[in-house]
Parts: sequence; C-alpha cells; structure tokens
Amino acid sequence: MRINHNIAALNTYRQLNSAAGAQSKSMEKLSSGLRINRAGDDAAGLAISEKMRGQIRGLDMASKNAQDGISLIQTAEGALNETHSILQRMRELSVQSSNDTSTDADRAEIQKEVAQLKEEIDRISETTEFNTKNLLDGSVAKTANSATSFANTKITGVNVINDNLKEDTYTVALAAGATEVFSEVSDTTDVSAIAITAGSTVEMGTYTLESTENATDNTKLDYVLKDADGKQIGTTTLAKTATTAALGGFDFTVADSSGGTTGAGTLKFTVGQTATFTVTDSSGTQVGQTTITNDTTGKANVGGLEFTFNSDLATTAVNDADVKINDNSLQFQIGANEGQTVKLAIGDMDTNGLGINSIDVSNKTGAQNAITKLDSAIQSVSAERSKLGAYQNRLEHTINNLGTSSENLTAAESRIRDVDMAKEMMDQTKNSILSQAAQAMLAQANQQPQGVLQLLR
Repeated sequence: MRINHNIAALNTYRQLNSAAGAQSKSMEKLSSGLRINRAGDDAAGLAISEKMRGQIRGLDMASKNAQDGISLIQTAEGALNETHSILQRMRELSVQSSNDTSTDADRAEIQKEVAQLKEEIDRISETTEFNTKNLLDGSVAKTANSATSFANTKITGVNVINDNLKEDTYTVALAAGATEVFSEVSDTTDVSAIAITAGSTVEMGTYTLESTENATDNTKLDYVLKDADGKQIGTTTLAKTATTAALGGFDFTVADSSGGTTGAGTLKFTVGQTATFTVTDSSGTQVGQTTITNDTTGKANVGGLEFTFNSDLATTAVNDADVKINDNSLQFQIGANEGQTVKLAIGDMDTNGLGINSIDVSNKTGAQNAITKLDSAIQSVSAERSKLGAYQNRLEHTINNLGTSSENLTAAESRIRDVDMAKEMMDQTKNSILSQAAQAMLAQANQQPQGVLQLLR
C-alpha cells in the first residue's frame, strides 16, 4: 500500500476536472445560444460561419441598395411625368398656332407660353436630384467625345443612344462619295439652280425662298430665305434682270424675268446627304454600318452612336479614330460581392437634349414644324420612362431574390454557429452528474490511504 502517490485520487481528480470543464462549456453554449463561442470550439466551422456572415450582411445591404435604387428611379420618373405633361401642352399650343384662325398677334402670345414651358423643362432637368445627385441633366449618362472634333470626317457631334455600348475608343470611317443633295419640293419662282456658296456651311433640312416685288421699285425683287422653323436666315433685294441671288449660304441661279413675268413666287427645297458610316471598336471589330441616302435630318445612327453633320461632311474616304465613350452611368451594388452591379444611364432631358430648344410657334411654318419635333420629344421621354420602369421592376425582383438568398444562407450559418439547445442540455446534465460522481469518488479515494494506519496497531 502506497501513500506518496494516491493514483485513484489522481485519476478521480482528472475526471472531475474534465467533467467540470465540459460542464462549463455546456453552460457557456446554453447561456449564449452559440455552438461556437471561440475559435477553439470549431476552427473550421468558425471560418465557414464568418464567411457566410459576410455574405448574409452583404446581401442584406444589397437589398437596401436596391430599395434606394428604386427610390432614385421613382424620383427621376416622377419628374419626367411632369415633363411629359408640359410637352403635351406645348404640342397642343403648336396645333393651335398652326391654324389660320390665329393671327400673328395670337401666335406671339402663344409663343410666350411655349417659351415659359421650355424654361420649366430646363429647370426640371437641372434641379431634379436624389441625395444631391443630378438625375436628368445628362450627368449620369454615357457620353461620347472626339479629341480632334472629327477633323477628317467633318462630323459635328456624337451622342450615345445605346446604353449597352461598352466603354472604349471607336473609329468612325466615312466612305467616299458623300455628297450634298438638293431636291426641289415646289417652285413658283424663276430659280433654275441652287448651290451652296463656296466656303459656306448649311444644315440639313427644308428651306423656303420667297421672292416678292419690291414695294417701292417694281423693277426689283425682295428675296427672303427661311429655315424649316420659318425663321428668316437671309434677305437681299435684286433687279428683276439679275441672274444670281446669294443669301443664307446659298447661290441661286435666276432666269431673266424681264420678258413679261415678275419672278415673284415661292421655292421650297431640301438639303440632304448621301454617305456610308462605319464604326469599329479598339480591337478592329465592326460594331455598326449605316448608309444614308438623301437624308435631311442631319443625323445618322451607327452601332449605337448618333452622329450629327451638316453640308461640310467630307466627300472623300476618311476616318477619325478618336471617338471615346465615357461611362457616367449610375451603378447599383445589388449583390454581396465585387462586380455584382447593375448600371443605369439617364439621358439629358432638357430642351436641348430633347431637340426642342429652337421651336418657335410665332409663325405658321414654325408651328407646323414644332408638332413633329414635339412628337419626337414625347417619344424620347416615353422611352426614358419605359426604361426606368423596366429597371424598377427588375430591382423589385432583385430584392425578392436577395431576401431568399439571405434567408437560406442564414439557415445554413445557424446550423454551423448556433447550439442545439436540447442536445446541449442533455450533455450538460450528463456532465453535471459526472462532476458530482467524481466529487464523491474523490472523497472515497482520499479515504483509502488511511487504511495504512491499521498496520501500526
């Protein structure tokens, strides 16, 4: 019998400590509700759980981002709703001004309201904001620019009309043979030929030349040239015997009318272009090609880019390799990870962007032309509102998907991180009983060495 080392007591003490430790851990888990309270509880499980927590919190924030995105879209769409109303009123006024029951004085008053409505459209475009960010002034759209201002092709400008066009540098090529085309619409004058004055530049579109007998000298004619809006762009007075007339950037060949006719009358003609545009990206891939024939709009849509031009368009095969797309689109972070975004571009919704900055209904011709321009503007606003509505619907589906994903990931993370209360209470009860039993056995083990005293009697 040995008394220096009570092996039974040591063993019982070790079991007591083990049971007490296990009981302490069980109580910690039961009190916190977590199966993993420190890395030592489950090192791999902790790493997986933290990664899942990052995803869950990211998904929840992404859902909030999508909600904010919807609020932004509703702000822009609400402003465009009022722009739509203004455009409809302007069109109504244009129709009224087109009627000959209106006098020039009436049309002047109508133009006053049109001018105010144009200013309000510009104000809406400039002041519509969300969290101080302008929405309708074109600052959140994809834009294009040219460093050399199209020195070779003589294109006057470029706009992005396809939001899916990638951010890149593009080359625009103009095929040989782009020429000005003149088509006489109606003619009651003595004009026999039309040419653009050397060195002059004119816009595409319809022009009207009016010639009337001079009020003070019946041997002369007064010539007035008007653009499609009815605005006067050139005047001159010439003898009836004159064979040429130059005004507004045009040279008119006039037949000698001294043989019995006055030469007074009206000439309507159009100026157009025939050309082929080709656009390629930085890798040399063709993204679009468009051929225009006798086009009078001064615009060409090529691969998502809209080019504007006038009579100065190059007549030889040339190209400009400097059309750069800048992406200023709004970017909504609608996922928990990098790159899980959606972009939204909103075009310039002021009078210039809608193409109605120059409408003038103070004359019948201008009022007629304004109707067509306003129809185009209304269509542009409708297209923008439709796009915003589509994005809103998409984000609503995104929110539903994010909610489902977050719920499922939370359930998975819970199975790793949270404690099973019933099972842990069972383990805690077992460890409690073992601890009490170990305490009783330790007392018994400590009594065993006292048996040596019997040998001393």
